[in-house]
Amino acid sequence: MGRITEDLIRRNAEHNDCIIFSLEELSLHQQEIERLEHIDKWCRDLKILYLQNNLIGKIENVSKLKKLEYLNLALNNIEKIENLEGCEGLTKLDLTVNFVGELSSVQTLQHNIHLKELFLMGNPCADFDGYRPFVVATLHQLKWLDGKEIERSERIQALQNFPVIERQIREQEKAYCLQRAQEKEEALRKMQEEHENQAEKSHPGLDGSWFTDIAATLPSSLDSKDHLQAPEMQEGNNKKKSDDCKDDLEFWNKPSLFTPESRLETLRHIEKQRKDQEKLSEKKKKVKPPRTLITEEGNALNVNEPKYMDTSLIDVDVQPTYVRVMIKGKPFQLVLPAEVRPDSSSVKRSQTTGHLLICMPKVEEVITVGHQTSKPLKGMSDSSMEQTNKRNKQVERLEVDPSKHSFPDVANIVQGGKHAPRRLRPEPTIIPSEEDPDFEDNPEVPPLI
Repeated sequence: MGRITEDLIRRNAEHNDCIIFSLEELSLHQQEIERLEHIDKWCRDLKILYLQNNLIGKIENVSKLKKLEYLNLALNNIEKIENLEGCEGLTKLDLTVNFVGELSSVQTLQHNIHLKELFLMGNPCADFDGYRPFVVATLHQLKWLDGKEIERSERIQALQNFPVIERQIREQEKAYCLQRAQEKEEALRKMQEEHENQAEKSHPGLDGSWFTDIAATLPSSLDSKDHLQAPEMQEGNNKKKSDDCKDDLEFWNKPSLFTPESRLETLRHIEKQRKDQEKLSEKKKKVKPPRTLITEEGNALNVNEPKYMDTSLIDVDVQPTYVRVMIKGKPFQLVLPAEVRPDSSSVKRSQTTGHLLICMPKVEEVITVGHQTSKPLKGMSDSSMEQTNKRNKQVERLEVDPSKHSFPDVANIVQGGKHAPRRLRPEPTIIPSEEDPDFEDNPEVPPLI
């Protein structure tokens, strides 16, 4: 069942920045609405209201819409024209294809002095003898009826024959009301029969023996591993689907009258089919097994799943022997070759590329098996010992940023700074070798390049 809610009105008020108190035009067509409510309290400034193709059975809660000019209630379940006296500015009313059988109810529209257009085609009252003359004579302010202009001669003739026409309309209304009462009783009887049939289908055993038999055979069925075989289950599902298709085909092929009850019955049948489809789709959804991040022996595993998400949904967990990144429930876990310090680790993410950089400083000792720290040799000099100590004291970091190793930086191959010309370089001084006694330095001879 569709209802008029504040959220529904706001979703249809995007042209007014989702502001509903100053809304002048509202369209709520094809929303399966069964009752007209709340609009007169939330949208007092409405001028145009579209409510066609719903299941509204009564005109109500619109009397406070003083500025309403056009009301469209076509293709609904309305049986009587009422509660429109307060719509002082109403100029056009569309009730096409409804179930208005009380034609005398148009007299309530006499208070709407600005009403110019009225549509009643497709209603049972439109088939009454004298329908058009009765409406023309009753509503003097009306200019158009069912899209056809009312001429002055037609109005004069309708006023002259109004007493006779009114008597005919009253008799036809009375006959129609008796027919509608019989249709309502028949619809109520069918609804009760359907409820009883559904109850019988849901409870196959009236004496309760069906449930006791299942309870008696339950222990033996649990002992046997093959008590539900795949072919039998598939056969049962196929049988259920065939029964549902048969019931659906029977429903649509069953002849029925065009009444408000039949429209509601059709809507409930469609809703039932929709719910059944949703249940089937939920059953077909397979639940993914949880990822194994740490084995039973306590060893962490390398795990990676696709992830593309906002930074606020990224959770990084740094442990001494592994690092885990959770992105929307999808883990990325790496086992580290060396022990790190979680309290000194840091995480950064680039705002341009989205790369995630995790810096994890190592501890002094390496815990990987098979690698032993080298002992210093006796013949090692003091300077080499100092360099080794400095190297050990420096913090080593594990970089997981792929941007630093994926592609070379070609922009820095040629340095941007200007080099000094070669001729401005200081000339190298040539020092004569002491081993050559015949060497003579002649300043007039240019140096070799």
